Amino acid sequence: MPPLEITVWYVLIASSLTALFTGLGILPFLFVDRISDRFLGVGNSIAAGLMLGASIGLLFEAHLISDSKLAIGLVAGAALVILTRFLLPDDDEDDQSLALGFEKASFRKILMIMAVMTAHSFAEGIGVGVSFGGREGFGELISSAIAIHNIPEGIAIALVMIPRGVSKTKAALWSIFSSLPQPLMAVPAFLFVLVFEPLLPIGLGLAAGAMIYMVFVELMPEAFEHVKAMTAIPVCLFATAAMLAFQWLM
Repeated sequence: MPPLEITVWYVLIASSLTALFTGLGILPFLFVDRISDRFLGVGNSIAAGLMLGASIGLLFEAHLISDSKLAIGLVAGAALVILTRFLLPDDDEDDQSLALGFEKASFRKILMIMAVMTAHSFAEGIGVGVSFGGREGFGELISSAIAIHNIPEGIAIALVMIPRGVSKTKAALWSIFSSLPQPLMAVPAFLFVLVFEPLLPIGLGLAAGAMIYMVFVELMPEAFEHVKAMTAIPVCLFATAAMLAFQWLM
């Protein structure tokens, strides 16, 4: 086994790379110039499906560890989004949105998606750190899977941000920012596996609960405002199935 200091740096670098991969979610938008209302509706449906598929994966992982801690996490996740809705301003053209670069954006909706995906990253960071404390090679496997898994999550974030006026560069940077908890949590989780491992199902449940709430309360209702349900629902279900298949392959 390499010295502890080198191992810690190795975990930090590996988990930082997983965060950087989230920025690759912007790639499909390099070929899209015009954002129509229909694109916004379909985009919200795809983002909802990707988040729903990711949530199902998290629920399954947490279920394998502890159903009771999963339930605690689910309630905490829904409460997080409700609290975020209550605290954030409801004005689409709030001065704060301009300060953060969301020129035409719904400040509240974007901050909510950022809060949800950041909570998701905390759970993934713990998972990476705990995995490096397991059998040899397991940490590399998990961090590689999460890095690739972060790309469609980055797409989901971009699908919410870009149609609301955020530039592609800023959307990529915000996507990476949402994954920064991964390296921040991976190192302490690696150093204190016995402390953090029992928290993993709560973190997974929290992330899943927050994303599921966002899907059904924010993203899909807005999708229905721009496209018919006969379009939005199949698109969402297809994206969910694609995300589940992607996770299964990983």
